[in-house]
Amino acid sequence: MTFFSILCALLIEQLKPLRADNQVYTGIKGLAVRIEKWFNAGEQKNGRMGWILMMLALMVPTWLVHWVFMHYNLVFLAFAWNVLIVYLTLGFRHYSHYFTSIQFALNAGDEAHARTLLAEWARIDTVGMDSSEITRIAVEKSLITTHRNVFGVFFWFLMPLGPAGAVMYRVSEYLARAWNEPDHMRNEAFGQFAERAFYWIDWVPVRLTAVAFAVVGNFEDAIYAWRNFASRWADEARGIILSAGGGAMGVRLGTPNENAPQLLPADAATVDLSESEADVMPGEEPNVRALQSTVGLVWRALILWMILLLLTSSVAWLR
Repeated sequence: MTFFSILCALLIEQLKPLRADNQVYTGIKGLAVRIEKWFNAGEQKNGRMGWILMMLALMVPTWLVHWVFMHYNLVFLAFAWNVLIVYLTLGFRHYSHYFTSIQFALNAGDEAHARTLLAEWARIDTVGMDSSEITRIAVEKSLITTHRNVFGVFFWFLMPLGPAGAVMYRVSEYLARAWNEPDHMRNEAFGQFAERAFYWIDWVPVRLTAVAFAVVGNFEDAIYAWRNFASRWADEARGIILSAGGGAMGVRLGTPNENAPQLLPADAATVDLSESEADVMPGEEPNVRALQSTVGLVWRALILWMILLLLTSSVAWLR
């Protein structure tokens, strides 16, 4: 059931992508805002209480519905519920239009339009960026978004919590951003627990994503970059994904000088490298071809996940 739930959800999303501003997401964001207002007294323990309440409010009903369907042997309803939850928690097509439009703009030589699209997507100042910088940030943003909207969801959906695990992953990722990155929340103790909780929730998935990138790309360069350069990012998870992903594609990710544009915390995926360090980092400077390489890497990694899932499900069926 797990394999076909994910497969059906992926097919449905390809045919009818879920809008990033849909009512379900809007409701969750509204609930997060209300809980922050109710609990935020400036201490970390308040953030922990708010985080736990948010998780219980969303995970318990998700798990309970699935349990009722399975307990009464309503297999088809349980399957439909799984497909719905995976469809709602996946985000494979949420932002792909930005990436595709940037690729088309750069191929047509329209850097101005590409800068405008990137500014809307990554929420950064793109004035003065050349095609290499635009490509690099688009690739970085795509790899991070794909991990958090697809592969991380897959991992937790496969765990015993099932659909409740997928909900936990996506909501915890959102709270780590929503309670830390807005101007009025930065450096506040309230969001520290949400950030740390997501770090541990994402600890295994982020490494599995890096392994998948290495397996379907240049394995040697991916592992070399992961081992030697991941720690040079301020954010460990981003460092692992981008160093392994860049190595797998033969593309040098990361900001090569101090004057590179700075991303907001939500997208601060770059790392400053001295020229000597950049010289030994595997890969070449990003160019327009790297965008197509990113698409290929992501799809190959997705196929790898699906094959492994099919093999695992087949073993379970044969028992």
